[in-house]
Amino acid sequence: MRIAGAALNQIPIDWTHNLRTIREAIEQAKESGVELLCLPELCLTGYGCEDLFLSDWLPESALAHLQQVRPWTHGICVVVGLPVRLNHRTFNTAAVLRDGEILGFAAKQFLANDGVHYEPRFFYPWPAGETTTVQWAGEEWTLGDMIFEHQGVKFGFEICEDAWRPDDVRPACRLVGRVDLIVNPSASHFAMSKTDVRYHLVTEASRTFNCTYLYANLLGNEAGRMIYDGEILVARNGHLLLRNQLMSFKEVDMECVDVDFTTEQVRADEIQPLPAPDEYRELNQALSLALFDYMRKARSRGFVLSLSGGADSVMCAVAVAELVRLGAAELGTAEFMRRSGCFTSEEIERLAGPATPTSDQNTPGPKDASHSEPSEQQLTINQQLTRRLLTCAYQGTVNSSDDTYNSAKELADSIGAVFYDWTIDDEVTGYVGKIQHALHRELTWKTDDLALQNIQARVRAPAIWLLANVQNCLLMTTSNRSEASVGYCTMDGDTAGSISPIAGVDKDFVKKWLRWAETELNYPALRHVNNLQPTAELRPLEDKQTDERDLMPYVLLNRIERLAFYDRLSPQQVFAVLREEEAATDPELLKTYVKRFYSLWSRNQWKRERYAPAFHLDDYNVDPRSWLRFPILSGGFTEELNEL
Repeated sequence: MRIAGAALNQIPIDWTHNLRTIREAIEQAKESGVELLCLPELCLTGYGCEDLFLSDWLPESALAHLQQVRPWTHGICVVVGLPVRLNHRTFNTAAVLRDGEILGFAAKQFLANDGVHYEPRFFYPWPAGETTTVQWAGEEWTLGDMIFEHQGVKFGFEICEDAWRPDDVRPACRLVGRVDLIVNPSASHFAMSKTDVRYHLVTEASRTFNCTYLYANLLGNEAGRMIYDGEILVARNGHLLLRNQLMSFKEVDMECVDVDFTTEQVRADEIQPLPAPDEYRELNQALSLALFDYMRKARSRGFVLSLSGGADSVMCAVAVAELVRLGAAELGTAEFMRRSGCFTSEEIERLAGPATPTSDQNTPGPKDASHSEPSEQQLTINQQLTRRLLTCAYQGTVNSSDDTYNSAKELADSIGAVFYDWTIDDEVTGYVGKIQHALHRELTWKTDDLALQNIQARVRAPAIWLLANVQNCLLMTTSNRSEASVGYCTMDGDTAGSISPIAGVDKDFVKKWLRWAETELNYPALRHVNNLQPTAELRPLEDKQTDERDLMPYVLLNRIERLAFYDRLSPQQVFAVLREEEAATDPELLKTYVKRFYSLWSRNQWKRERYAPAFHLDDYNVDPRSWLRFPILSGGFTEELNEL
């Protein structure tokens, strides 16, 4: 039997879009001779509908819209994910359709309730071995723990989280010997290196339960924070038969493979190799796709960025350039421009029409920073696209250095972004003067250090917001996870923005990623930022301010953060681990860092509550709206820290 999975890039409660991609996947499958097609979990409504799943009308509307899919299934068996509501309880189900008929609904038995998932808020788990009926417009179908048959092949279900449970309780353990195929429609969020875990999960399941295992995941930035890699896997008796290219910019990625169900043997030529995980490349692909989807689904016209020349803002700029490079390479220039929604038909014809792209269109070579405005003829196709999608501004003060200006200018020129440069000293002086007049005293660095730092960062916000509003663009804020943990940011200043792309990764990773991108992605202009110590540049230059001097070494900050909130250790336990791991470091200094981290963490929860929406990129994050909840007001670990 030729079986297939299709990764779909869906949008919550966008019936027109979701039905279109479902139909396209079915048509592609039919054209390829596919006999059984699995679509992702909750693909009809979208996975990220949140509390709408608690309503009566959404599941009812989903069941009504499922009827539109029925005539598309003549000659093929198709699995479609949707919610079904019975007796004021919503269940996560997979409908099986064939030849215009609904054969029944398999229901999810285990619900994800950790990390970024809160499924028990929306759904009820289905009890193993039980079934009931669903009625609609005079028709009735079976729903529950079911086995189906298609062309002599028996198949059962695991839906996403079902497969992540122990082998002795998951649905597959009750399907051994009863089915030839286990189908898994999923909405499994992206995290770096997770694909390797998922591959082993699927291949081991096919070996342990002596079956063929078909897995199909959602694709893209569906609802804002979560990214789905669109992974499609087929494994048989412990061998991988199919794995697709992840993070596709296509809305539908349908992949199929022939499986001989008459034998348990797998030929050597059928087995697919699996590439080794590469977190830097994975993050690049995920961030690029997430930004592309966010931009077009938010109906914006691109991005505006306050480009300081530091590591965080530079990474955000490169992410937009990579969005263009990867998207245009996969979709082609014309389709990329159409899908983005940011270009007129005249622009598409001019850039993607009769003109032949230059040979270096995927290579963002360096440009002389002294050239203020490169002409459009000088820019490669990708640079022209980036110029249309990214506007940057360097907002300097007397405390800004030539190093950061040159870093920002050369990078913006090399990728083709629009680059503006202005100073904010007059605005800072004006605000400081007003407060000095009101208080009848001078503000000085000795008495008002933080206030004088914050006003500089805060004054940068209004102008860059104005630029973003005028251009109908998304304003990118550049905070990383390490800064979010300790509140090393100015609210309504450097945190101002509508999307925070890198708030899910730590500062040490950002620095390493930029060094990788300089050589592996060919961005030589990154040499400037890669030679700089991270600094806020808010104190006078003679102070030689650096982030790590203000806080602690980023490697240690990240380690404390992970021990405290991923491993969930107490301050004393964290200190004990660090003493063992950092034997060469003065224990009193380690103690100081632990106290500083917990103190800063506790007093800055209100900042984390107000961050712009961020992408989930790592195996954890500190966003209270997606991964880590913490009280805004607390005792601040006072007793625990005193015990140190």
